[in-house]
Amino acid sequence: MFSDNKKGRDQAVTDFSRNQNKISEGTKIVGDIISEGGFRIEGTIEGTFKTSGKVVVGSSGFIKGTLECSDADFEGKFSGTLNVSNTLSLKPTAHIEGEVTVGKLAVEPGANFNASCNMKGGVKSLGKPSEQKPGQPQSGPTTQGQGKSA
Repeated sequence: MFSDNKKGRDQAVTDFSRNQNKISEGTKIVGDIISEGGFRIEGTIEGTFKTSGKVVVGSSGFIKGTLECSDADFEGKFSGTLNVSNTLSLKPTAHIEGEVTVGKLAVEPGANFNASCNMKGGVKSLGKPSEQKPGQPQSGPTTQGQGKSA
């Protein structure tokens, strides 16, 4: 009837990835945010925003400054330095300006992507294997994006 099952309690305390924070439309936060959980942004954030979770920016959301996260889905606007360790997904209403570093990038038609983009991770050589010198590091591709995607 009464079990001493501590496994469930310990997991709830340390698993922040399931926590979802929401910044509603009409809310403006100026300053630094550091969190372990995910966020849904419908309001405005100005400053430095760091989380190990996923960030979803709704169509009314706007972030100005620096954002560091694991994954991000954008329907709203961003201006500044964006560092996404995994996948950045841009919906048709997204508008991104600044410097972007991502693991993977998904851009839907209609999204505005006016940013310098650096893709990190494993880089496959475009040349023949004999053209590359052994022991020489490969540099990641850099893309300059201007205008709307088609």
